[in-house]
Amino acid sequence: MIISASRRTDIPAFYSEWFVNRLNEGFLYVKNPFNAYQISKINLSPETIECIVFWTKNPREMIDRINIIDELGYKYYFQFTVTSYDASIEQNVPKKKEILSTFIELSKKIGPEKVIWRYDPILLTDKFNIEYHVKWYEYIASSLKNHTNKCIISFIDMYKKCERNLKDVQVQQVSNSNKIILAKKLSNISDSYNIILETCAEETELQDYGINHGKCIDDFLISKIINSELSVFKDKTQRQECGCITSIDIGSYNTCRHGCKYCYANFSKDSVEKNCSAHDKSSPLLTGEITGKEKITERKLSQICRKQQTLFNN
Repeated sequence: MIISASRRTDIPAFYSEWFVNRLNEGFLYVKNPFNAYQISKINLSPETIECIVFWTKNPREMIDRINIIDELGYKYYFQFTVTSYDASIEQNVPKKKEILSTFIELSKKIGPEKVIWRYDPILLTDKFNIEYHVKWYEYIASSLKNHTNKCIISFIDMYKKCERNLKDVQVQQVSNSNKIILAKKLSNISDSYNIILETCAEETELQDYGINHGKCIDDFLISKIINSELSVFKDKTQRQECGCITSIDIGSYNTCRHGCKYCYANFSKDSVEKNCSAHDKSSPLLTGEITGKEKITERKLSQICRKQQTLFNN
């Protein structure tokens, strides 16, 4: 089974010690996002978990624990978001030079194929216009050209949570014509630095500009990392446009302290502060505690490896 760690929160940035503790213990609990009294117990043995996909904006704390994860026998890769926004949009994300330095350090440690650069979501305002994005994309791409093989982009979807968080920002609708203008420019920049450019869950077809639909949880990449063919299915819990394969997300909503205004995973600052204050690095739960009223069910995990390959090396 594939573990997603996590679309709901930034585990590498804020909960890396908890995560390693859970690997050492061999299991964790995940609350149902829609019913806190329904809890799944996830077996984390290396024999059960084929690959871990980390999602992060700042894995600084995780880098020092990578050796432990390696020694325990887990395979993994990172989805690492580096955007052009400042603190007016990404309130608690470190400055760009620090983030780029962390990206490069991680890439040197685990290899550029295991660190996917995410430049998403793309939103447009009077300040963050097309010219701004092109300028900063060029700067970031030039900095990461030898440290990643791929970049994934997406355009903002205005979920209700996003609308509420961005109420003080005059976000413009990203028209198809503007998507195409940006696609052409970003594709040309990516080509110049030998970086593959793909989209995440986008309806707009951009193949004519050298940009294919991507898979953030990618069976082809995982197959190379674990040196095995896979027997997998599309994740039916994700949007139709999403190409990701099935995984189990172990995160919790309202637990990320980055404070990004475009975030769909946080309801409010107060909710985040409340949940973060209830975090215990030794608990099976990411946040909160077991009261005795919950129903805990062990999640049945299916193996996805089919047979050993000799085409790829770890």
